[in-house]
Amino acid sequence: MFTEAEQEQLIEKLEIFKIQGRDKRGRKVLRIIAKFFPARNLSVEVVNKYLTEKIFPKLEKRRFAVVYVHTDVEKSENFPGVSALKSFYDAIPIEVRDNLEAVYFLHPGLQARLFLATFGRFIFSGGLYGKLRYVNRVDYLWEQVRRNEFEMPEYVYDHDEDLEYRPMMDYGLESDHARVYGGAPTVDSPVTMYSMRCIS
Repeated sequence: MFTEAEQEQLIEKLEIFKIQGRDKRGRKVLRIIAKFFPARNLSVEVVNKYLTEKIFPKLEKRRFAVVYVHTDVEKSENFPGVSALKSFYDAIPIEVRDNLEAVYFLHPGLQARLFLATFGRFIFSGGLYGKLRYVNRVDYLWEQVRRNEFEMPEYVYDHDEDLEYRPMMDYGLESDHARVYGGAPTVDSPVTMYSMRCIS
């Protein structure tokens, strides 16, 4: 495990959390890039401290939205776990939580939808679950967020291209594992489809 200072530097360097741009209603946007979250190297305490010192003070007096980019999240690599998610949420000050008006959840996938439908109301109290908006494609996000004010990593657009050619991936009916494709897309077996990849 890295030292506290090294963990803070890692969060800063990877730009996991970044306030940038506005949505179409004029609200500030907190962008969260889940793929960049190095779950094995960060402690819950350090993440909460970083958010408390660097992010929340910029949000506590204004309405805001969150764009959560779930693209390419893998349970073993960058998913912090259910208890950590609850801890992150519980650490948000009331004045910040009250100003959170929408969470745009980009590229949710079937597993994420099932996870949130099952556990979302228990983990996220205070009505956050009701503010959740699933966004299947980046183009749909631009209907809500001002594109010219928002930076999106290139791999997110690449994933969108995959979805254009393999739409069954949207619903978890086709694996998103890297492969050489050609011809008609195939449907993986139920074992792969319902594998224990949790919310990836």
